[in-house]
Amino acid sequence: MARFCFMLMALLAWLGAGAAHAQGQTRHIAITLVAETETPAAGGEVTLAFDSRPEPGWHGYWQNPGDAGVETRLDWTLPTGVTAGPLRYPVPQRLSIAGLMNYVYEGPFAQLVQLTLPAGLAPGTRLPIRVQSDYLVCTEQLCVPERADLAITLTIGDGRIAPERRAAFDRWRAALPRPLGSPARFAIAEEDGAARVRIGVPFPADQAIGDAYFYPLTPDAFSYSAPQHVARAGDTLVIETAAAEGARPDRIEGVLATGTGPAFRVTAQPGVVARPEGPWRTTLLALLGAILGGLILNVMPCVFPILSLKALHLARAGESARGARREALAYTAGVLLTCLALGGALLALRAAGVAAGWAFQLQDPRVILLLLLLVTGVALNLAGLFVLPTPRFAGESGAAGAFATGALAAFVATPCTGPFLGAALGAALVLPTAAALAVFAGLGLGLALPFLLLGFVPALRRRLPRPGAWTGTLQRILSVPMFATALALAWILGRQAGVDGMALGLGAALLLALALWWTGLRQASGRARAAWPLLPALLLGIGAIVAVERAPAQAHATAGGEPFDEARLAELRTAGTPVFAYFTADWCVTCKVNEKTAIETARVTDAFRARGVRVLVGDWTDGDPALGRFLEAHGRAGVPLYLWYAPGASEPKVLPQLLTPDLLVGLAQ
Repeated sequence: MARFCFMLMALLAWLGAGAAHAQGQTRHIAITLVAETETPAAGGEVTLAFDSRPEPGWHGYWQNPGDAGVETRLDWTLPTGVTAGPLRYPVPQRLSIAGLMNYVYEGPFAQLVQLTLPAGLAPGTRLPIRVQSDYLVCTEQLCVPERADLAITLTIGDGRIAPERRAAFDRWRAALPRPLGSPARFAIAEEDGAARVRIGVPFPADQAIGDAYFYPLTPDAFSYSAPQHVARAGDTLVIETAAAEGARPDRIEGVLATGTGPAFRVTAQPGVVARPEGPWRTTLLALLGAILGGLILNVMPCVFPILSLKALHLARAGESARGARREALAYTAGVLLTCLALGGALLALRAAGVAAGWAFQLQDPRVILLLLLLVTGVALNLAGLFVLPTPRFAGESGAAGAFATGALAAFVATPCTGPFLGAALGAALVLPTAAALAVFAGLGLGLALPFLLLGFVPALRRRLPRPGAWTGTLQRILSVPMFATALALAWILGRQAGVDGMALGLGAALLLALALWWTGLRQASGRARAAWPLLPALLLGIGAIVAVERAPAQAHATAGGEPFDEARLAELRTAGTPVFAYFTADWCVTCKVNEKTAIETARVTDAFRARGVRVLVGDWTDGDPALGRFLEAHGRAGVPLYLWYAPGASEPKVLPQLLTPDLLVGLAQ
């Protein structure tokens, strides 16, 4: 009833908008009509923006205003041959008033319209553009209809765009939802006497989500004020809420806001939508996966040498059953606390709105450099360059050393991954906090499980080989995978911090190696305070960790291609080189399927190489504005887009969104 009364008052006010405007009513949303270029080329297109700025406390409405409000209405007056496209809206905000859900803009926003200009206009031709915009503006207590008469004059020219205007339109385009590129499904069913609607949206399981919400465009499909429940079912995001009474749509359109990145324009057709798994079942499966994944991590090159060294130490020391159990528990505690600390930091970052994932710390070159120095030290210790003494305090020493070793093993394990781990940790990110921490603890338990069993099962300890001269040889063999891990970390550091950063890291590692070598010589000669040479090396290492910085981001092409650039494309076409250009994004399921099943197959790669086809890759993961403009120029507002430029052809061939190896090989023949 409240919704009906509000809509009735809004409609009456809307019908009176003209009279209110005639009386000179003050506008509560200041609107400026802005052209991306005021000198567009004949036969081309130009984008106009309704740059809107509501007064504090007032709000405008989205295309579907929700339970209350009215959509903006435009009345154009255009020169002959000029046409205007639909009004495109940025992603709105939610505003609940008296139980009514409204989709609004409470701050500055811009709606965009594409104008198409006729060909054959002479340079200097003036095109007067006029538009009357009728819209509703409200506070939480009052609604006022308003009208804005806007005008701008375009002059046919060279289409040049001023840098500040380009930046403004790039910012406004970034606020628009992107087409998902993959089909969605919806189903409406009666549950407990009420109609429920579920929408299944393809969305990779390893992509982070925050406060996700589906803004419906299809009218009267949802109960707007009903809460939405968002859950994962594999690579599908399932949105469930109450359906509107009697809703039987043939399709549902809307915008999915992920809460951590871009929003997506979704079109859902009737179909089967998988039910998300119950939280306890998901938690149990994730926990088991984490334990198995942690267990498998023990054979990875960054963990196995540390575990082997600790096991050999246990055998060599001849610990009592009680001492072995104490060391096993201390080692497990070190692993568990480190995994929980990393997992807790990850959850805190995501709660703060950061789209972080497991091993998030490895995105920081300072952490990579710290790991590089740690792994280098462990490798040199295994190689016998120096002896790492184990502190002893009144015979209780083993626990302290085991705890530190467990913490080191867990921290050094973060660059490694293995089966079960990705799915388990991906599930943890959408579970409640307590369940997520249980999954991270499961990872630590799996990682610590072999040493825990050695400590508590005497039969396993008895099976350990007797210490002897061979253990020194084994230690040196185990140093090889640690040196390989150090090289891999140096490569990662180079990718993140550039050549200068990698040189700084390798210099710090070399200085540490020299200091450890000197320490080993002093230990061999029985010198007191043998570790003194380490002090300046450690201080300089800390300085290097503080000083290293991330280098400017660079595009890295894949599948034998190179980053897309319009100038490079023009150069290749002028030379008569066949070009396959594809535009992708990490969050696009269809893109990734096409890449794995068609583009990156050996058959296609060999065919392209034999024909001399150059591959250009446009990565739109971060919403590159330049790529966005190119996509729009080819009739697409999003990815995927696949273009084949045959030698001598004036226009590219637009390929279907689902590719096959036969299709691509056929192009190259």
